[in-house]
Amino acid sequence: MQKKALLRKLLHKHKIEGILITDLANVRYLTGFTGSSGFAVITARHAILATDFRYQEQVRQEVKGWSIKIERTERSKEIKDICEVYNIRRLGFEDHNITYGFYGKLIKRRISLKPLTNAVESLRIIKSPAELSYIKASVKRAETAFRKLIPFIKAGTTERKLALKLEELLKLEGCKRLPFEVIVAAGFRSALPHAKPSDRRIKKGDLIVFDWGGEFEGYFSDMTRTVLIRGVDISKQKEIYHKVLEAQKRAIEAVSAGIGASVVDAAARDYIKQQGYDEYFGHGTGHGVGLAVHEKPVVSWRSKDTIEEDMIFTIEPGIYLPGFGGVRIEDMIAVRKNRAEVLTSLPKKLKIIEV
Repeated sequence: MQKKALLRKLLHKHKIEGILITDLANVRYLTGFTGSSGFAVITARHAILATDFRYQEQVRQEVKGWSIKIERTERSKEIKDICEVYNIRRLGFEDHNITYGFYGKLIKRRISLKPLTNAVESLRIIKSPAELSYIKASVKRAETAFRKLIPFIKAGTTERKLALKLEELLKLEGCKRLPFEVIVAAGFRSALPHAKPSDRRIKKGDLIVFDWGGEFEGYFSDMTRTVLIRGVDISKQKEIYHKVLEAQKRAIEAVSAGIGASVVDAAARDYIKQQGYDEYFGHGTGHGVGLAVHEKPVVSWRSKDTIEEDMIFTIEPGIYLPGFGGVRIEDMIAVRKNRAEVLTSLPKKLKIIEV
């Protein structure tokens, strides 16, 4: 069924005549428009996409099957005008993407509003064959860039230099933008799950966490690998690496359509707890990836999401020992009926960089 038709089912359910879409990722998902300004309105019979003068040529090239409106005045008035033209008495809106100030402007225009949660996100959670192909291409770009980075990983260089090099390599592979700032964290700083690259120099015995992603046609990938610089005594580093690897393996093997996302999380978390490291794994096991690098489903102990076929998400357990270092291993998977198809292909055998 067409995306517009699926979204229109919400009109009767919520007793509204139109739905306002302002999240640009959702606008792109529904229309194909890649500009940085715009909104969409869907009614029972009409679909309107509005953007400003800068994109009037681009929008007509990218978008088919939508009525195009070029904004000429303040946005809340444009929306009011659409409501009057298309007889929208009550307008649904994305509750996560309207500021309080803009909400106030719409109210002053005497637009009757109904907040909607995950209106488009509930559609985006299941990936089409085309979306899967884009994500696979994004994965390939990211992996190729990392393979080209490996010769630069050595003692004496800095986290920042490695991060900048990886960003450069990702752009050279064709990524128009990155899903997030590349994470490179070494030594004791690898125990910070979202560390920003610093000028700390890589040392012997360091664990180095690399977390990065690629892009293709607006779709993202997200992966993490941890490598180790050869040192005098690296037994502890190897121990926690192999425990994280086993936890990840168990979570991947737990994936099956119809189970709760929390079950996948528990497969990794319970193993890490059994090994005595439960207090050192505090984040969720994974998250959906697509037009945004963090989207549904949420794979954590708190998640109420159910795993369904054709979902795509990460599996990324970790162990982080303050003052010592940390390990995270992250792959992307697509859900098949009774298994996970692993989309990432970089080796997970611990890579030890010789000094």
